[in-house]
Amino acid sequence: MAQLKAHHVRLTTFIQATEDEDKVLDAIATFIPEEIDEDDVLFDILETEGYFGNPIKVVNVEIKRSKAVRKFLEYFKELLSEEDKKYLLDHLDEKVDEEGTFYVRFNKQKAYLGEAEVDEGPDVIQVRIKVKAFPMRKEAVVKAIREWLEE
Repeated sequence: MAQLKAHHVRLTTFIQATEDEDKVLDAIATFIPEEIDEDDVLFDILETEGYFGNPIKVVNVEIKRSKAVRKFLEYFKELLSEEDKKYLLDHLDEKVDEEGTFYVRFNKQKAYLGEAEVDEGPDVIQVRIKVKAFPMRKEAVVKAIREWLEE
């Protein structure tokens, strides 16, 4: 059984002034398994302004402890539909950067409904997984993710 290993996971999304903050937080919670101890989830909201001065909140959620990261990865894989796995496999090279971070974006509106749907649109929750691979090269990370998603 191919198991993906990661240093940490970060989820990021934005709350526009027109959005209900509680609903956006519910949407991001879709990706955090209940088995993870809340002490292992670092949660931060940064208030900032958009280009035209509109208020925007940036939500960052980080999971660092290895046991919690492992639980997240198991849950994350379960959330993915076969169609989304195929999409990620087909685009894996562009989803992994040179530092070994795997980027996946999910539809924020669907997430609020409890559904995980990969999406490349503007209204998303971004998941960044800093993958452990040896040697730490993009090719090794892509190979590890491919084996993990294909099993």
